[in-house]
Amino acid sequence: MSTAAMTRPTYGNWRRPRRPGLGPLGLLGTVVAFGGLLVALLASLVSLTAAIVVLVPVSLFLAPLALRTVDGRNVYQVLAIRVGWARRKSAGSHTYLSGPLSKRPGGRYQPPGLLARTRMHEGRDAYNRSFGVLHHPGRGLYTVVLACEPDGGSLVDPSQVDIWVASWGDWLARLSHEPGLRGAQVVVETAPDTGTRLAAEVLPRISPDAPAAARAVMEEVVERYPSASSEMHTYIALTYGPTGGPKRATDDIVTDLSMRLPGLLSGLVAAGGGSAYPLPADRLAEIVRVAYDPAIAPDVLSARAEHATTGVEWGDAGPAAAVETVTSYKHDSGVSRTWMLTLAPRGTVRSSVLRGLLEPAPGTRRKRVSLIYRPIDPATSARIVESDRRTAHFMAGSKRGLVQARASSEMQAAEQTAAEEAAGAGLVEFSLMMTVTVDDEEQLQDAGITVRNLQASSRILMRPADRMQAAAFTCTLPVGLLPWEHTLVPYQIREAL
Repeated sequence: MSTAAMTRPTYGNWRRPRRPGLGPLGLLGTVVAFGGLLVALLASLVSLTAAIVVLVPVSLFLAPLALRTVDGRNVYQVLAIRVGWARRKSAGSHTYLSGPLSKRPGGRYQPPGLLARTRMHEGRDAYNRSFGVLHHPGRGLYTVVLACEPDGGSLVDPSQVDIWVASWGDWLARLSHEPGLRGAQVVVETAPDTGTRLAAEVLPRISPDAPAAARAVMEEVVERYPSASSEMHTYIALTYGPTGGPKRATDDIVTDLSMRLPGLLSGLVAAGGGSAYPLPADRLAEIVRVAYDPAIAPDVLSARAEHATTGVEWGDAGPAAAVETVTSYKHDSGVSRTWMLTLAPRGTVRSSVLRGLLEPAPGTRRKRVSLIYRPIDPATSARIVESDRRTAHFMAGSKRGLVQARASSEMQAAEQTAAEEAAGAGLVEFSLMMTVTVDDEEQLQDAGITVRNLQASSRILMRPADRMQAAAFTCTLPVGLLPWEHTLVPYQIREAL
C-alpha cells in the first residue's frame, strides 16, 4: 500500500503599494524635479548663473525626499514626527490626568488621546444580544466589536487548518462589499492567568465531606496552575463611515449594524473563530480599563464572576494618570511600548507563521498584537492590479542581470495577483502593531529582546513607534481606531506624496 504525500499550501505574494513618481521621490518630488528642470532650461537662455540659482534650491528640496531610512521614511517624515513630539511636549499634552482631583469637568476617568471624544451607544442584534457601538464624532465613524474563541491548531488535521485559512480569506474578501466599511482590526491579547476564574469554578464545588487529601490536591491545583498558564482573547473590530448619502441618526446606524451582525458572525465561525458574539458596552469598557491598569484584572474577573457585571462605564474606562515619553507610555500600573510593522515576511510562508508572535510572551504583564486591514472595493482593486501588472512588465523588460531576475519574480507575482483578482479574490491592505506592557520601566529592555526574538521566528521586521507611543498604544486596543483615518493629511494624498 502506498500513500501520496500531501503538499501543504503556502502563502505570500503580498507587496508594498507602488508609489507614483520616479524612484523614491514620489509624485510631489517628481513634479518638482521636472518643473525645476524646465525652469532651469528656460533660465539658461538668459545666463548660466540664473540656471544654477534655480537648480540649487530644487536640489536642496529633493535631497531629503531621496534619502530614506531602513523602514522607507524620508527625511521630511522623520522631521515631522520629531517636530510634532516637540510641540506636544512643550504644550504639556504628553501628560494626562483625570478623575475627581483633575481639572476635567465631571471628575470621570475619560479615555485619553484619540478616544477622548468617543461616545458609547448600545444596541441589540437579531438574537436580542446587547452590543456596544463606539461613535467617533469628529470623523463620523462607528465601531462594533466582536469577540471570538478560536479553536486553535493543536491536534487539528492540517487539511482543516487550510480550510479555516481559506474561509478567513473569503471573509476578508467579503468585507470589501460591506457598504461603508472603512477598515477592520483583529486584536489578539494574551496575559498570565490570574487564577480567579479557576478558583471561582473549583473551590465552591469542593464537597465539605471530601477527604483531606483530595481537598489539599484541589487547592494546590488552584494555587499552582495559574503560574504555568495564560489567558488569550481575540477581538475583531469593524469600523464604518458615512456612505455618501444623507446624514443618518445614530439610532438608525445602530439598527443597521445590528442587522449585519449575524452574517458577519457566521463567517467568523466558518473561519475557525469558534464561539463568536458581539461585545456589550460594559465588556468593551472593561477591556480598555484593564489595558490602562493591568493590576486590576483579577478584581474585574472576581466582580464579573460574582455579580455577572462590573458596572464599568465608558466614561470611566481611562487611566487616572498617563505620561508619554520618547520610547514608552506610562499608564497607571503599567508601562507599555509599541512596535509597528515595517516588512512583511518575504517569500512564501505557512499558515502558522505568526503563531510564535501571538502566543503569550514570558516576562510581560500583557501583550496585544493588532492586525489592521483596509479592504479595497472591487473597482479600485482592478485598477491597482492592472497598474502593478503593467509596471512589473515594464521593469522586467528594462533591466538585466540580477536585477532582471528580481524584476521577473515581481512580474510573476503581479500576474498571479491579477489572475486571482479576476477570479473573485479581494485586495486588502494590511499592517501589524504590537504592544507589550510590563510592570516598570526597567523591564522594557528585556521586553525589547523578547520582541526581537518573536520577530525572527515570524520572519517580520518591526520598529518601535518612538515619539508617538500614546497614539500607537491606543491603536492596538480593540476599539477600531484606523490610523489613516486620524491623520491631518488624508491618506490618499499621503500615498501620492
